[in-house]
Amino acid sequence: MQLLDIQSYSYDQRDALLPLLSRTLINCGGWVHDRRSISASSFEIALEIELRAILDLYAGPIASGLELTRSNHLALTDLCTCRKHLLGSSEVRQVVAIRLEIAFLQEQPLHTLLMTGSSIA
Repeated sequence: MQLLDIQSYSYDQRDALLPLLSRTLINCGGWVHDRRSISASSFEIALEIELRAILDLYAGPIASGLELTRSNHLALTDLCTCRKHLLGSSEVRQVVAIRLEIAFLQEQPLHTLLMTGSSIA
């Protein structure tokens, strides 16, 4: 089973986004195994999904208000490409494990956001 770590962030409030995101993940065919707070401003969801539903998983969280990093967009695009080429084979039923980490930027103090940025050389 393939494991994919996805880092995301949102400007929405936690209590507004999480119920919508949970419904979205379930509606796209995901099996949510665990939900937990990592810190006061971060949350983690562990889920599994069949490769054939990866396009719905890619679109659903973005429509819910999540922002993904560039590398996560590329990783999900790669899985969508694999799905496209495997349609019609039994491999499209392959399960992908995903760990989705969400940082809620509205809940973080401004100084912590500025300190994590890259420096100008």
